[in-house]
Amino acid sequence: MYKKSILAGLLTLTATSSFAATQSCGKVEIADMNWNSASLMANIDKFILEHGYGCDAELIPGDTMPTSTSMAEKGQPDIAPEMWTNAVKALIDRGVADGRLSIAGKSLSDGGEEGFWVPKYMVDKDPSLATIQGVIKHAKDFPSSEDPSVSAFYGCPAGWGCQITAGNLFKALNLKDAGFELIDPGSSAGLSGSLSRAYEREEAWFGYYWAPTAILGKYEMVKVDFGTGVDTEHYIKCIAEDSCLNPKVTMYPPSPVFTVTTADFKKRAPEAYAYTEKRAFTNAQMNALLAWMEDNQADGQYAAENFMFNHEDVWSKWVSKDVKANIEKALDNL
Repeated sequence: MYKKSILAGLLTLTATSSFAATQSCGKVEIADMNWNSASLMANIDKFILEHGYGCDAELIPGDTMPTSTSMAEKGQPDIAPEMWTNAVKALIDRGVADGRLSIAGKSLSDGGEEGFWVPKYMVDKDPSLATIQGVIKHAKDFPSSEDPSVSAFYGCPAGWGCQITAGNLFKALNLKDAGFELIDPGSSAGLSGSLSRAYEREEAWFGYYWAPTAILGKYEMVKVDFGTGVDTEHYIKCIAEDSCLNPKVTMYPPSPVFTVTTADFKKRAPEAYAYTEKRAFTNAQMNALLAWMEDNQADGQYAAENFMFNHEDVWSKWVSKDVKANIEKALDNL
């Protein structure tokens, strides 16, 4: 156990460096979004800005639409650590054009990732299963648990945006003609449960999933190659639309995921803003961190503590030597 929670409060760093940094940074509100990767980033940002740059950092609850709207209209909060900008592109673009918002660095350097996946152990036995042609050829190797006479494709839960995209691609790939049944897992837990059960038993599984997620951090999966590359325009105009009548096969384009700040924060705290430009995770890094969170039933705060202690090789690349020294002093006082 640590002597006390890192993020609950630490001994003040040297008066000179703390005072100087606080003058240029001041109070900073950080949106603590209601999903694990965003909450982890928010807590990491709070720690680094508070103890590395002397900011008076505070977490406030957030979600994609209300946070982006509040930032654009009210200038609060100062930072949204993980903004999936496709969902609010028009609002973000308008805020940037009006000089109210600034897009800093990529939160996820790979972008959000979606696709159809199969377990790696299946591909190890038959490399053709890494392609959609191989999956279709061996459709009978993916029997439904409820009706072995049909093959199972696990789609996205009802009501999610990915239900539309997965359904349209299921149609475009002619998977029904190949013998597959599109199965609605009912919920995120149902989808992850179907995958984890199959993986633990080394059974067949084929379906939609996305990253970064704990599941893809715990289980080695292979994204099935459709052999088409990405047609972003068709994806946006047809695959992502419920009214798409003639869907064509395309891989999922990566979803841009950025750190968004207010223009005021960028202006008044340029050094702290520079940190938000550099702070980024690969999907592999975030998958592993999310898997750790799930295995340890950790919230964003506790996961951030673990990250700061055990992944200096990652976070030290985001800050200057002086800031790194400040952070190390804070860690030494735990």
